[in-house]
Amino acid sequence: MKKIFFCALICVSGNLLYAQSEKKFNDTSYLQPVEVQAVRATDKAPFAKTDLTKKDIEKNNLGQDLPFLLNQTPGTVVNADAGNGIGYTGIHIRGIDATRINVTLNSIPYNDAESQGTFFVDLPDISSSANSIQVQRGVGTSSNGTGSFGGAINLSTNEVNNIPYVALNNSYGSFNTWKNNLQFGSGIMDNHFTIDGRLSGISSDGYIDRAKTNLRSAFFSTAYVSAKNSLRLNIFSGKEKTYQAWDGVPEYLLDSMRTYNQNGTEKPGTPYENETDNYIQTHYQLFYNHKFNEDWKANIAVFFTKGRGYYEEYRKDQALADYGLPDYNDGTTVYTNTDLVRRLWLDNNFYGTIFSLQYHKKQTQFIFGGGWNGYDGKHYGEIIWAKVQPAVPAGYHWYNLTAHKKDLSFYGKWTQQWMAHWQSFIDLQYRNVPYTINGFRDNPTLIITKNYSFFNPKMGLTYTHKGWQAYASYAIAAKEPIRDDFEAGTTQQPKAEVLYDAEMGVEKKYTNASFGIGFYYMKYHDQLILTGKINDVGAYTRTNVPNSYRAGIELQGKYVFCKHVNLVANASFSENKIKDFTEYLDEYDVNYNYLGQKTKFYPLTDISFSPKIIAGGSINILPVKNAEISLVSKYVDRQYLDNTSKRSRSLGAYYIQDVRLSYLLEGKTLKTTSIIVQFNNIFSRRYEPNGYSYSDIYNGGTETFNNYFPMAPFNFMVGLNVRL
Repeated sequence: MKKIFFCALICVSGNLLYAQSEKKFNDTSYLQPVEVQAVRATDKAPFAKTDLTKKDIEKNNLGQDLPFLLNQTPGTVVNADAGNGIGYTGIHIRGIDATRINVTLNSIPYNDAESQGTFFVDLPDISSSANSIQVQRGVGTSSNGTGSFGGAINLSTNEVNNIPYVALNNSYGSFNTWKNNLQFGSGIMDNHFTIDGRLSGISSDGYIDRAKTNLRSAFFSTAYVSAKNSLRLNIFSGKEKTYQAWDGVPEYLLDSMRTYNQNGTEKPGTPYENETDNYIQTHYQLFYNHKFNEDWKANIAVFFTKGRGYYEEYRKDQALADYGLPDYNDGTTVYTNTDLVRRLWLDNNFYGTIFSLQYHKKQTQFIFGGGWNGYDGKHYGEIIWAKVQPAVPAGYHWYNLTAHKKDLSFYGKWTQQWMAHWQSFIDLQYRNVPYTINGFRDNPTLIITKNYSFFNPKMGLTYTHKGWQAYASYAIAAKEPIRDDFEAGTTQQPKAEVLYDAEMGVEKKYTNASFGIGFYYMKYHDQLILTGKINDVGAYTRTNVPNSYRAGIELQGKYVFCKHVNLVANASFSENKIKDFTEYLDEYDVNYNYLGQKTKFYPLTDISFSPKIIAGGSINILPVKNAEISLVSKYVDRQYLDNTSKRSRSLGAYYIQDVRLSYLLEGKTLKTTSIIVQFNNIFSRRYEPNGYSYSDIYNGGTETFNNYFPMAPFNFMVGLNVRL
């Protein structure tokens, strides 16, 4: 890695010397990417949103995954399997999980086509290449890819850096955590060309036992720009190897063995050393933007994403018949079972196009856009070792399945300014999603063929006057189930979910302060609800419930006491309820013989992973020029692990306090040198932001098994960032 950084530095230095001799490009109208403008909410859009600038991102970017950089946005709860924010991480917005949050990179869909989840571990250090991030809460505006069902995150890397730079960013912290990256950019060369690049490495031992992470990534972008045209090529890739920490810590060990990792312990003696997740994901993006005149502009982009990888695991005493293998007879003994090591592979291609045509003149703006994408996925399992090795043929695959999915969407957005203070917004989207699944690992003969069509209308009104802004909106969104939902069987197939979202809010800006209050009511029809049961990779089994809702209030504010002290804070208060929920429990006798299922009915209960209160804030002290001390706080109320509202199946409320110190030096040779020291969880609070629960009935009584994902006690990160 050091050699690569050194060679890149030499090459870039030559480019910079050349670039600095060139005249700056004098028309910056193209700097805002057209493709991003098409899907982001504008300042006056009638939706709840938070915008993060490059400066906001850099403040917290010491190596943790993207969700942790968004932790201070309203209504957000984050978690990490390894306990320190590096590796596999998760995010909820308003209690809504990642499978319902639309994520785009330069407006290109990022959610996995089948699970609809977002695995930022596959794009290590993508935050270092992001120029801006917008987080929308609620349905928001129409975007590309999977339907926004309560939240959207849009990252942009396509803004032009017209000044040459070289930057070296290095961080070190607790649990032997390292982040190193080299970034470089040519600025505008020959009045038209620009190049940007990044090489990154992140590694950590993790807080949880054996939860090691080894991440590598590269980013390259080059563009031709002129007054009316821009053509940009992005190529970025991530490679991750993480030791699995998916099973969490059993409740009975939470106090005595808080860092216990169950993964790998099926192997007799010491845990299996390669119980790892391994994945490589590479993105190719090509954009063309054109400005016809002052009123009209358009863009089109094509993309291809290649992903391939596996997770490896040791499994004890496995029945050969479960792998499609006959019993093995060595002449003296008949073997029906064996220990083995298996790899579960995913090999997929994701490709497509997005486009938009934008008209903006005086008081009227119209955008017509959409996209098409296709997904071809291969799922297969490989046995690489067996204790009874002759029983397993070399290179044996016990399943080999495919899936194919398409997504076609069109949207039209009309924004109209009426008189001086009123603005209306109408957004109409159509999505068509054909989906074919050719069997599942545990049910290879189950073939699913579905075709969904969704109409998602959105409308709203905004009033602005003398620093006040008020808005109201109503939106409908529908989305298809995820892959795991379809494995329920042919007689219990899931239905699409529908969300009706009403939002309103008021904001006021003063010279030294601002505040905002927002209200939302999100009514669901056939929401797919978590039951607490999990499969081999930690995914929950879900079922449709006819009626459920989320209702909440979101508060935000900022106050500048003086030039040396300011306060930023937000708080969310919500009710998240399911009406007429039925819980199904497996029943066993005293000898654990299965007796069938029993049900328990709940007329009104809480939606899992949906805290009633989420609050965050920071007090920022600027004692001298370019120095800042930030006291960063986060409070998350109790979360239930299933939908029964039982405290015995819940995550306790927690409050954590971080401290961040930063200082910026400015010079001639080194343009800027910044030092950032971050102390996390300074009071060493014991807390668990994530977990799962499952229950059954044994010998007439209900027994519950909870597993938790603890976060680290006091820990630190130190960053040294140099920009030439």
